Amino acid sequence: MSKNSSGNMVRARKVTDVIVHLFLAVLAIIWVIPIVWVFAESFNKNTAPYASTFFPEEYTFDNYVALFTDKTVLNFPRMFINTFIIACFTCVISVVFVLFVSYSLSRLRFRFRKVYMNIALILGMFPGIMAVVAIYFILKAMGLTQGWTTNIALIIVYSAGSGMGFYVMKGFMDTIPISLDEAAILDGCTRWQVFTKIILPISKPMIVYQSIVSFLTPWLDFVLAKAIARTQEHYTVSLGLWKMLQKEYIYDWFARFAAGAVCVSIPIAILFILMQRYYQESMSGAVKG
Repeated sequence: MSKNSSGNMVRARKVTDVIVHLFLAVLAIIWVIPIVWVFAESFNKNTAPYASTFFPEEYTFDNYVALFTDKTVLNFPRMFINTFIIACFTCVISVVFVLFVSYSLSRLRFRFRKVYMNIALILGMFPGIMAVVAIYFILKAMGLTQGWTTNIALIIVYSAGSGMGFYVMKGFMDTIPISLDEAAILDGCTRWQVFTKIILPISKPMIVYQSIVSFLTPWLDFVLAKAIARTQEHYTVSLGLWKMLQKEYIYDWFARFAAGAVCVSIPIAILFILMQRYYQESMSGAVKG
């Protein structure tokens, strides 16, 4: 290959890299602008939804103060606590369900194992919103749609189907050599000891991934919460933010809505920052499986 052709290839590669990086930079700016705007709007002194400028002209911290102190119209702190409790319980229950189902399908061999996996795969293709009406009437028949039992109903709904989402966890466990299990059994370990002493420590990255997913599901969900939670006393943060945009509240609560959106995103950001390393490890393991 001549020097001219080699130089042309290098220049073409550099031009391509510049174009790709410029394109990615533009996409990054487009992605960041709404986040910056919401953050700036949360400090806007003007509470109305319409303004003549893109960024606020006057800034104040009153929106955050009023969001957590003014409980006469919308009790956002109560909604925040409701969501946090539901998310924590759902996270624990879902992780346990997924671990048990994944371990059983990865390590044990029994009748209808493949049938169950195929059924779970097919059912996973249908959106959960299709079952909202049926879920509501089942919970209503059980007396779980009134009073304090609403939170229990939401925890049950978010946790009940978590075992069906075993494919990623199972894919990770399939990468763990079965020889480890066999060696432990030869040393006198039971299946439960193999699960707790060997599988769980190795699956730590995947457990972190599943914890993040299980926590975010109730934290961000709107449809199921809207169908089950009928009173503001049992609203989650997604319903509270939606309520702030209703026509009777929007002129006084729009800036507080932005403040609430920022507050809702803080636990998610902290969770991802703390778990980012484990999250990347778990995804690479799942792809490998």
